[in-house]
Amino acid sequence: MGARAWAPLLTAVLFWALGAAQTLAAAERQTPSGFPVPRYVSLKFNEVNARSGPGDDHRLLWVYHARDLPVQVVAENSEWRRICDPEHGMAWVHRRTTDGRRTVMRIKPTPLALHGGPKAGAPVHAILNARALAALVRCDSRGWCKLRVDGVSGWAPAAELWGTDDRLQCR
Repeated sequence: MGARAWAPLLTAVLFWALGAAQTLAAAERQTPSGFPVPRYVSLKFNEVNARSGPGDDHRLLWVYHARDLPVQVVAENSEWRRICDPEHGMAWVHRRTTDGRRTVMRIKPTPLALHGGPKAGAPVHAILNARALAALVRCDSRGWCKLRVDGVSGWAPAAELWGTDDRLQCR
């Protein structure tokens, strides 16, 4: 059988494979929000109630007092998001209390240098204190993230920040 005889079969297999891949990708995004889980968001308000389940009728576990705190959404329904915080606490918060703007937190007890470029030898532009928050501008493929805090921008290794690792942080 010549190559031309196989062409229709190969074309059919290719279209089937592409369709299967698109269906799988769509299935992975079948969340009420349409966004992938897990993903990072930030807390929108200075006070956010953390509950044991997805609803106001569930027990109040604690109240977050940290606007812009980065949290990882690990599950969701149409109105509620189950989140993991930087201390690996798990709770449900209402969707209106979260914001899609990405922030990061320095959770290690030491300050972190923010460099003028994405490399360790670049000049230091600022210092991010322990437990400090910063806006995440972007991360590059080499593991460096550009941050903005108090009007200053700088680069830091992604591994030194909480809120950059796309893997599930809490179980």
